[in-house]
Amino acid sequence: MVDLTKQYGQFIAQPQWSARSTKELDIVKSGFIDTIATMIAGRNEPVVKILLAQHDRAASKGLSSILLGEQKASAVDAARINATAGHALDFDDVALGGHPSTVLVPTALALGEEVGASGQQVLDAYLVGYEVWADLFVREKDPYHLKGWHPTAVLGTIGAAACAAFLRKLQPVQAQTALAIAASLASGLVANFGTMTKPFHAGEAAANGIRAVDLALAGMTASDDALEHHAGFLAALSPLGRVDISDSSHIGHGRLRIGENGLSIKKYPACYAVHRVADGVLDLVNKEDLQPSDIVHVEAEIGEAQASMLRNHEPKTGLEAKFSLEFAVASAVVRRKLGLGELVDDFVNTKEVQSVMKRIAITKRQGSCPIEPVFSEHDRVKITLSNGRVLDSGDIRFARGNALLPLSKADLDAKFRDCTEGVEGRDQLLHLLTSMEQQNSLNDLKVY
Repeated sequence: MVDLTKQYGQFIAQPQWSARSTKELDIVKSGFIDTIATMIAGRNEPVVKILLAQHDRAASKGLSSILLGEQKASAVDAARINATAGHALDFDDVALGGHPSTVLVPTALALGEEVGASGQQVLDAYLVGYEVWADLFVREKDPYHLKGWHPTAVLGTIGAAACAAFLRKLQPVQAQTALAIAASLASGLVANFGTMTKPFHAGEAAANGIRAVDLALAGMTASDDALEHHAGFLAALSPLGRVDISDSSHIGHGRLRIGENGLSIKKYPACYAVHRVADGVLDLVNKEDLQPSDIVHVEAEIGEAQASMLRNHEPKTGLEAKFSLEFAVASAVVRRKLGLGELVDDFVNTKEVQSVMKRIAITKRQGSCPIEPVFSEHDRVKITLSNGRVLDSGDIRFARGNALLPLSKADLDAKFRDCTEGVEGRDQLLHLLTSMEQQNSLNDLKVY
């Protein structure tokens, strides 16, 4: 066992990295652009309205913007609301077994405003959080989802604490304590996928990361080995007890994992576990010009952890449908789309969609992807037609938008514009986000 918590604390206080490459900086900025887009798109979701109403009653004061507007709150409250909004539509980016940007971006922005950070300092804070999250993630051989843990929530709380500790300029021992406090605040269950509580996981991760830092600064104590202890964070979360707590941290040794792992930008506003299947079905439906009446049966082959996330087999709401492979396939068949306009209650409950969903079966594949252990190495779709033909997608390695199969610039621009439709000044906002490293403050990041 090594002193991971201490090593992370030292890294946060004194990141030993060379100049960030253009590639690494572009990846970070893509996370900010995508998160702010999905945050704006999710700002009117019911879960966000609940949090806003609670905030209005509590009336916390602060310097941090809520949803890039004029309303202000404490960094903790702003991060909670903004991160929840960013995850509310399940349209936010993916990496490290979860959704890093929807936690790290709101944390960095909320606290960055409070401390008067520059654009470059905010980007660096994101990087610190990402690198700590990544080092934790690679230590676990088995998908956290299999034990019911939501990685965005549990790993995200530690990542957010690292991000916040960097912006607060904590000393190594203080940062170490903040991480240990955050370890006891981390939680989030797969059982709540398909409900409002799922995006709230991201909000709580961001808020609790900042809380942990504030508590450490106030003098609260915590174990100096809370992450690596045999009864600590990593051991408690490990699905099969195979987590590596013997290897030293690899962060701050001249390379950044973000350049290797990158970020996968979602093409569809649904659980990432359905994206490869959705791609496969859409390809076959469009190639063969299929109609719903042509299809007798669809077999989707996916990994075990993916299947555990896609728990809604007969969804009745748009929220439930985000975690339904059956719906993703039905939407692709009926509308040849899987967008924000499809993930609404009325469309989910149409007779045609409900009929197609009954023709879909899931087969679990063994083994996991060496790059993304939450997934099987490949997904596959077979569609049986009424004339007896069987269409086969073949093995699908990466979803469109994956870091190794990125979306085109046109697709990325279209997503940003779809998410920010009706927002004044969105072109100016996009310009500011693409040049964040040149901004002396965050004061101009406003949309209304």
